[in-house]
Amino acid sequence: MELNDLVTMKSLLGNNTMTPYEQFKVGHMQRHASGTSIAGLCVGIGAAVLAVGAGAWAGSRAKAAKDLAEARAEATQRQMDTMLRLYEAERSERISGDQTITQTVNDTVSGSQSGQLTAMQQAELAASQVATQNVMTGLMTGRYSENPQKVSLYSAPQPCGCPCNG
Repeated sequence: MELNDLVTMKSLLGNNTMTPYEQFKVGHMQRHASGTSIAGLCVGIGAAVLAVGAGAWAGSRAKAAKDLAEARAEATQRQMDTMLRLYEAERSERISGDQTITQTVNDTVSGSQSGQLTAMQQAELAASQVATQNVMTGLMTGRYSENPQKVSLYSAPQPCGCPCNG
């Protein structure tokens, strides 16, 4: 019989005084823990230890996940920095290339060059103009439709070279 059951029974009877046996039983119950209370205490302590262990395990997993995320973020940042440097280098190359191109483009209105040509550029331009002129001349005169070696379709009669005509 539990202490609560005993107190409840006494209050139902309306008599709040205890007999000597009841007083002994209550004192004994208060001095010694019962098996269920010890088991309950053990379960409670076990649950607390399990909760602390689970919390520590979850905390270590969270720290590992955080470290992995930080490492990945750092690697991504390094890749972005590398790509940004490559983009900046490419952009500066394009800008310098565009400036070189504008120096060699003919002005469509005046026909003059908009910048100074180097000696090599001038030689290439002159060779290109000569080649273009030769091709155009050959196309206009029909020279490209002729055979490279002249062939005659008729040849003059020749005396027979056999010994019988002597």
